[in-house]
This record gives sequence, C-alpha cells and structure tokens, in this order.
Amino acid sequence: MLDFPRWKTIGISIILLLGIIFSIPSFLPSKTFDSLPTIAQIKVNLGLDLAGGSHLLLEADVADLQKTQLANMEKTVRAAMRGERGPDDDIAIGELSTAGGKISFLVRDQSKLDAARDRLFNETGGAGIATGQRDWRIDIIDTTRIVMTPTQAGQAQAIKNAMDTARDIIDKRVNALGTREPTIIRQGDDRIVVQVPGLQDPQQLKDLIGKTARLEFRMVDPNADPAEVAAGRAPVGSEIVPYAEGANGSAPYEVLRRQVMISGEQLLDAKQGYDGQSGQPVVNIRFDSGGSSTFAKVTAQNVGKRFAMVLDGRVLSAPSINEPILGGSAQISGSFSVATANNLAISLRSGALPVKMTVVEERTVTPELGADSIRKGVIAGIVATAAVLTLMVLVYGRFGIYANVALFFNIFLIIAIMAAFNATLTLPGIAGFVLTIGAAVDANVLINERIREELKRGRRVFQAVELGYSEASRAIFDANVTNVIAASLMFWFGSGPIKGFAVVLTIGIITSVFTAVTVTRLFAARWLHKTRPASINI
Repeated sequence: MLDFPRWKTIGISIILLLGIIFSIPSFLPSKTFDSLPTIAQIKVNLGLDLAGGSHLLLEADVADLQKTQLANMEKTVRAAMRGERGPDDDIAIGELSTAGGKISFLVRDQSKLDAARDRLFNETGGAGIATGQRDWRIDIIDTTRIVMTPTQAGQAQAIKNAMDTARDIIDKRVNALGTREPTIIRQGDDRIVVQVPGLQDPQQLKDLIGKTARLEFRMVDPNADPAEVAAGRAPVGSEIVPYAEGANGSAPYEVLRRQVMISGEQLLDAKQGYDGQSGQPVVNIRFDSGGSSTFAKVTAQNVGKRFAMVLDGRVLSAPSINEPILGGSAQISGSFSVATANNLAISLRSGALPVKMTVVEERTVTPELGADSIRKGVIAGIVATAAVLTLMVLVYGRFGIYANVALFFNIFLIIAIMAAFNATLTLPGIAGFVLTIGAAVDANVLINERIREELKRGRRVFQAVELGYSEASRAIFDANVTNVIAASLMFWFGSGPIKGFAVVLTIGIITSVFTAVTVTRLFAARWLHKTRPASINI
C-alpha cells in the first residue's frame, strides 16, 4: 500500500496539475476569459439562479394543432385517392370539406366506396397501445359520403407527439443562439418551460421561440372575384391570407390556393444573406432533392403566374414566375434586419414548430441576485473550509495537514471536471459543493483513526499506516458507492436544481475519494520512506 512506483507518482502529479490548470479559467474575469485562445475557453457555466437570464413558460395553441392536423389529413386523403398504378386506379371524389373539424367528401363511383375506405384505413393508425383506439374514425354517410373524425385518443396522441417535437426544435433554436446549458422541459400536457442562463434580452428569445416558422409556397388564385373576396368569401379550394407586417403587397391580402406546392419540411438549409441588387438582408434557402425537383416542375408549369411565400399564415411576398426556377434555391425577402433575418434562418433550419406556442409567463432573473447568491455561497465555502482545516490540523497533526492539502486539490479537481464537461453550477450545486468540502475529509478521519488503533495495538509505524489505509479503504469505498447511487437516482429522476445538486455531489464524491485516499497516501509514503520515523503522533 505504501509502495509508489515512479510512473504512478508521475501519473498522480499530472492529474493534480491538470486539475489546477483546467480550473483556472473559471476564476478569470469575463474580459480576460474572452481573450484566451478558443481551446482554453473551458469554464464552469453558471445557472439561471446565479448568472441571471430569462425564464419563459410556453403554451401550445391546441386549436392551431387541430387545424394543422386537418390540413395534413386533407393532403393524405387526396394522395390516397390517387392510384399507385396510374390514372386508371384513381378514385374520383367531390370537393373536400373540413367544416366542423371533420373531413367530408363524396365518392362519385359508389362501387369504389369500400376501396376508398380501405385506403383511408391504411393511412390512419392506432392512438397508443393502451387505448386500443385509432386516431381517426371513418364513417360512411348516405351510402356515398365518407366522413373522417379525429378521435379523442388520436388528438391526445397528436398533442403529445407535437409537444415532444416542439421541445426538440426549441432546444435547437435556443442552442443556435450560442447560449449554454438551457433548461427546456415539458410541463403538463401542453406547456414547455424554457430557462436560458446569461441571456439578458428576453425579447430576442421570445421572437425566436415564438415563431412557428411554418413556411409554404402556394399559388395565387387569379380567378378570385374581387367583390366576393372583399366580402370575405374565397373561391372553393382557396383562402384569403393577409400580408405580413411590413411586407410590400399591393393589397393587404392575397387569395391563395389551399394546396401547398412546397413546404418547409423539404428545406435543406437556410442562411442569412444580402440581396444582390438592393443590399437588404434576406434569407437564402435551399431545398433537398425532392423539393428541388418539385419546385422546378411547378415553376415550369406556371410561368407567367404568381406564387406566394407564406410564413406562419402570413404572405411575405407574391412574385411572378418569369421562368422556371432550377437549382433548388430561392430567396425570402421582406422588411428584415440582419438580426430578424438571422433568427428566421435559425428557425427554418431547426424546422417548423408542429404547433404554435404562446408565451404565458415571463420572468427575468438579474445577475445581481445571482452575484449575491455566489457571494454568500463563497462565504459559506470559506467558513466550512477554514473550520475543516483547523480541526484536521489540531486533531491529526501532520496527517491532518496532508488531508488539508488533498482537500485543496479536491476543490480544483471538482471545478476542472465540471468545466471539462461543460456542466452548469446552480445555487443547489453550490450547496452540494459546500457539502462535499465538509465531507471530503471523512475518509481521512477513518484512515487516521484506524492508524491510531493499530499504533495502540503495538504495530510499527510503517505497518500501522499501511493497515490503516488498507482496512479503512474498504469502508470508504462502500460508503461512497452508496452515496453515488443516491446521487445518480437524484439526477435520473430529478430536474433542474435537483440535477445540479446531484452533479456536483457525484463529482465531489469521486474526486474526494481519489484525493483523500490516493493523494494523502502518496504524501504519507514519501515522508515515511524519507524520514523513517520510529514513532508518530496522530
């Protein structure tokens, strides 16, 4: 136990040195840290309660989701009625109606009614294993009309799927801002909590998250009767869509075909750029292979006609198609600033939110509150450390000094590991840190007390110290394994502050075992081999 080969001594020394080096950036002022090379910019991130930031509670617009669900099923029905083997396999249907939250249409050939129902049955699915229900109910009315009604279980499953997707998309958008360690969690069935430490401009966050970014390319209906449109009535298969605020439309609205030519789901990339002629900020988009082919085909068939770019139900622009647009690229222009164009590009890249989200609660935590918490936490840490250092020296002498030196190395290692893993320190994390400092010398107490017992039994110094470390190590490892299990369960089942406490506690347990057992044993072994004392006071 007291034999340390040269390679082991060098290895332990390197670990301790790296702990000091990697912990230093976390103590530097922000300006000094920003001037460091990129490879050296590794530090412990501060949570919302310490660094300040923004807290938003978002609520899903369930009505909007149901509307989207109807629109998607309408596309599915039209596609299903088109045969896979060509026009001869098509099933002719009347105009689709989505009134009352249902899809209703007439099958013109009554002999194909069952075939149409079978096709629709294949396009719908189960609404969860536990319910035993399907997501859509298919009924035949008056022997020729099919009515599809979303079931309650299907709508509940759709909301769950949409919220899970929305959470992932919001995470992509927030991280694209360059922030670190945001907290994005579901709350209830239709809400999401977003906490972003260090972000002092909540409006920027709200603009980015609140944008659904549902992009559509749709044809303008040239046959709309202006008088009917002025009265709020659009032709069958079309709808009246208003222009976005600041968009340069000749009228406050456009009459667009309901059918979507290309959707944002076929986007491959979106980047902020500048218009080659006006120099105004724009968003350059690029479609995937399927979207490029469709875009080229549609524009080739509609030369001389107008199409509209629609974002979140608002027309951005409605230019004329002068020639087929090949290459799969397009440009979205509008009254953009560089910031708004960049935010739109981020939103489009991350994907459209499957449901519109509304901010129902907003809180801002100021850095001053976090600074006060840090100051009090540091005071608590200093008091705890001073008390532990004093007690260990008074009770155990030289071996107490070894424990104190190991304690300092333990503090550096905790900070270094948290920085290396880009972990976030929260107020509960500071509590875990202070607790770790107080408990870090527990292992040394066990070891030193065991050495005392062996000396009282008449053991020689070397033998007493060796037995003290070997016998106490078993109890130390057993006790700390149970602590790690408890901390792991807190991390697994907890959220937010509980996770922050569990992370710091787990790291502290691991590093304290290393420093309290291995590092102090190295100090004791080197001193014993060098001085060969006949007796020791402990």
